[in-house]
Amino acid sequence: MLVMVALAIMLVGCQSDDSRNEPSQGDQRDEVTENVAQVERAPLSGEITEIKKDTRPFAVMVNNDEKARPQSGLHKADIVYEILAEGDITRFLAIFHSELPDTVGPVRSARDYFVDLTKGYNALYVFHGWSPAAKEKIEAGEVDGINGLSYDGTLFNRASFRKAPHNSYITSENIEKGATMLNYSLEATVPPLLFLKEEETNDLNGTTTDYVKIEYSSRQTTHVEYKYNHTNDHYVRYSAGEKLTDLDTLEEISAANILIVETEHTVLDKQGRRFIDIESGGQAVLIQKGIRYDLEWKMAEGKILPFANGQQVPLAPGKTWIQVVPNLNIVSY
Repeated sequence: MLVMVALAIMLVGCQSDDSRNEPSQGDQRDEVTENVAQVERAPLSGEITEIKKDTRPFAVMVNNDEKARPQSGLHKADIVYEILAEGDITRFLAIFHSELPDTVGPVRSARDYFVDLTKGYNALYVFHGWSPAAKEKIEAGEVDGINGLSYDGTLFNRASFRKAPHNSYITSENIEKGATMLNYSLEATVPPLLFLKEEETNDLNGTTTDYVKIEYSSRQTTHVEYKYNHTNDHYVRYSAGEKLTDLDTLEEISAANILIVETEHTVLDKQGRRFIDIESGGQAVLIQKGIRYDLEWKMAEGKILPFANGQQVPLAPGKTWIQVVPNLNIVSY
């Protein structure tokens, strides 16, 4: 009997020890709460992400000459600005934050208005060459920049299948490497843009719009089209009549929001460089979820954003393309 009692005491003790190692219901609730807290919206796309993004955005100048298409990496950009450079050729400022491309390019030279837009996101600016006005701003320290002129063949690589100046590429790994070399911070708190909830729509008068065309000039190579994909609730981009896809992944380039803004364009010199007013605001068109809204744009905290009746208009979660045009008359629906 004494042996049996001793064994019973030992068994009870073991069970007691095991219960201490198991998480209590309260501990389990805390663990679930912690996991839920990690799920948040990316500040520049409004899409749900499991990882908190406290990293600094990258802003990369991307070539849009017909000889540079299809480009690499644009499908990963949260926001893309398309603005005229010289002549009738546009250039892209691709802002990456929630996703980073393996490779982005072809990388092209800076212009002063792209420098100003980069400042609004506190982004690390990546470019290959510069105009005199852009050079002045960058050398004055208005942005942290990585210039392909200084790192051609090291951080920037020349592709053999294209000719200069349409063949300069850089990887996200080399952008981070360059930032470290130049003592630029890679961490930042990124203020979130204003977004709709997943099933929400803007409470504004709008017009059903499945198709958009922007003619930057009479040449077809400058024509931009967006076609609405009802299934995926986004607009697929076409350049010169062809669907624009990523060079490396073949993924189509699409947008949840198309913001078209009208502003003053003035040619400054014989090279065709422009003054483009990105400060004063003006008429704009926002297209999202198959609906077009006529409203206005304002420069708010360094960003071009849509407004109506003095209030900022939310974007739909997803990618945003901002088309800067000299006149809304070149846009058709």
